Order: sequence, then structure tokens, then C-alpha cells
Amino acid sequence: MIEIPTDLPAEIVPLSWLLGVWEGTGVVDYKVGDEDDTRRTHEFGQRVSFSHDGLPFLNYSSYSWLLDEQHTPLASETGYWRLDRPAEEGDRGPGMLPGVGVQPFTTPRAVEILRTPDDGFNIEVSLVHPSGVNELYLGRVKGPRIDLSTDAVLRSSNAKEYSAATRMYGLVENHLLWAWDIAAFGNELRTHASGRLAHVD
Repeated sequence: MIEIPTDLPAEIVPLSWLLGVWEGTGVVDYKVGDEDDTRRTHEFGQRVSFSHDGLPFLNYSSYSWLLDEQHTPLASETGYWRLDRPAEEGDRGPGMLPGVGVQPFTTPRAVEILRTPDDGFNIEVSLVHPSGVNELYLGRVKGPRIDLSTDAVLRSSNAKEYSAATRMYGLVENHLLWAWDIAAFGNELRTHASGRLAHVD
């Protein structure tokens, strides 16, 4: 059973079912070219954390490792999840500048204004990978399901070719299920990885 805290910033309530630490396994199955022998497949373990520090967004981190004898480190990413809305004078930033005047959207009633006609909320997710890739996703949360698509991918000159992605997250029988499609190495979007994680704290 997922317990949702009662003292959350109002803007993260639509995402609150993600809060906590999740751990489980998944599989990567990515076909690099057009031949079957270019398929890259392996199983991995993963630990994901969603937390908040009183600000109107979720902190996110993910660490994964191969399910081999050495538990070889595989990947990590970190970022922020928040409702997608225009910045207002009362919002903090840029940088460490405090907002001017009243902070917006601090009550559930105010946040309801942001609800979409299909009964969801638009969201924005910023992710950073240590391999030189930054992703900006736009999407929506509707109940215990999230759908995301990259709006922008920024790569350093040393990063591998990677141009777009979609992700889906859902809460099914108290497990966090996710799927990630990517466009890399000149390919169009195709299946990349998926996982099933259990709440562990």
C-alpha cells in the first residue's frame, strides 16, 4: 500500500504516488541496426528514488547495475519532476533569487486550475546523465500513469549519438512499471528498456 504524506507542497500532489525508494529488475533489448545479431540484450537491477525538500518539485535519482556476478554498474541519472506551467513573479529563480511577492499555486484549489480538460496535469521532467546527455521531457500525469516525450536532448561533443526518447510510468498492483523507447545510433524510436520496481521504504 502506498501512503501519501499530508504535508506536501500542493504542486507535487499529482506526482505524490511516486514518492519513496523503488527497487527491482528490468531488461534492455535494443536493436542497433537492421540485423538480429546487432541486438543488445541484458537484465539489470535498479534502484530509483523520488523525494522532495519542500520545494514544488520532486527530486529523482536512478542507479542500475547488470545482473552478473560482479553486479557491474550500468547507468545512473538524476533530475527533477514538476508541473509544467509558466513561471510567475512569486516563483524562485533564476539561480538562487527568491520570488517577488506571493508564491503561486500553494493550495490544492490553486493547483486545480492547472488540471487539463482530460483530467490530468501537464508535467516537465529534466534528466541529466553522466555520459554527457541532458534530456527535457514534456508529458502528463493522469492518476497513476505518466507519459513523457523528449522536447529537447542536449549532448556534449563526447556523448554517443542519441536524439529522442519516450517514457511511460505506471503504478500497477503497488509496483512501479516503466518503459523507455529511444532513438539512437541513427535509429528511429524503438523499444529500449523496461522495468518493474517495488516500494522498499
